[in-house]
Amino acid sequence: MIADFYHEPVMVKEVIELLLVSKTGVYVDCTIGGAGHSYAILKETDAFLVGIDCDDEALQFAESRLVGFGSRKVLVKANFADLGKVLENLNIKKVDGILLDLGVSSRQLDAAGRGFSFSQQAPLDMRMDRSLKLSAYDIVNGFAQNELENIIRFYGEEKMAAKIAGTISKKRRLSPIETTTELAAIVASCMPVRSKRQKIHPATKTFQAIRIAVNNELENIKLAIDAAVDALKSGGRLCVISFHSLEDRIVKNEFRALAGECVCPKDMPFCVCQKEAKLENITRKALIPTEQEIKANPRARSAKLRVARRV
Repeated sequence: MIADFYHEPVMVKEVIELLLVSKTGVYVDCTIGGAGHSYAILKETDAFLVGIDCDDEALQFAESRLVGFGSRKVLVKANFADLGKVLENLNIKKVDGILLDLGVSSRQLDAAGRGFSFSQQAPLDMRMDRSLKLSAYDIVNGFAQNELENIIRFYGEEKMAAKIAGTISKKRRLSPIETTTELAAIVASCMPVRSKRQKIHPATKTFQAIRIAVNNELENIKLAIDAAVDALKSGGRLCVISFHSLEDRIVKNEFRALAGECVCPKDMPFCVCQKEAKLENITRKALIPTEQEIKANPRARSAKLRVARRV
C-alpha cells in the first residue's frame, strides 16, 4: 500500500546544516524516497525543490507528503544519473544544493513483492524502477556461472562467491530459482557453520550484489556526481549518504579526484597531471550517525555522509 510507505531519513540534522547555503534558490533531492530529507529542506527554507526518484511508489508517497508545500516543489521520475537531463527539461541552469541518499530504502526492503529482502518470500525482482527489463530472476537464472561469481565477489565482497555461484548454477539446471527465500536458502547452504551464528544473515552480501547489478548502482553514482558538479552554482553543496563500503569508496575517490588532488605516480619529481579543482571537500572524513540515532533507527548504523562545495 502506498499509504504505508515510510522510510526513516538518516542524518537529517547534519544534512540540513551542511547542505543549505541559502534559504532561497533551488535544491535537488536525487533520491526522494519517503521525502524525509525533502520535507526538512522545504520546511527550513523558502527554496524550490526538485525531487527525483525512479520508484513510482516513492514518488506517489512523496507527492502526498509534500502536498502542503504547493508549487515550491516538482517531482520527476528518473534515475539520478540523468540529473543533468532532468534539470535541462525543467529549464534550470544551476542549483544551490544537491543530495544523494544512496542504496535501497527501508520501504523497498520491507515491501512484500519487491524481492529486495531475504526475510520474506517474494519473486526475485529487486528493480527499483519496475520498468527496467533486467530483474534479479534474470541474473540468477540467466547469467553464466563466471558472470554470477564476479557479481557476487565484486559487488557483494563475498569470499564464498565461487561456491555460491556454482551451487546456484547446479540448482537452476534442475528448475528455475524463483523466490527470495529459495535463493537465501541456497546461499546459506554454501556457508561455513560459524557464519550462520553471526548476526548478519549469510545471504546479505549476495542479495546486495545482485541488487546492485540489477540497478546498475555503482556506475550510476559516478554519473550522478559528475552531473551534480556541473549543475551546482559556485559555492553550492553536494551531500552524499552511502550505506556500504563500495558506495563510500566511489564517493570518496570521486570527491578526491574532483578536488584536483594530484594523481601522478608517487615517484614523479613534479606534478604533470595538472588536475583542476572543481570541488572542495567540506568533510575530510565521512560523518556517521550519532549513537542516539542508531539506537532509534538501527538501519542508520552503516550510513556515511560526505559533503563537498563547488568551487
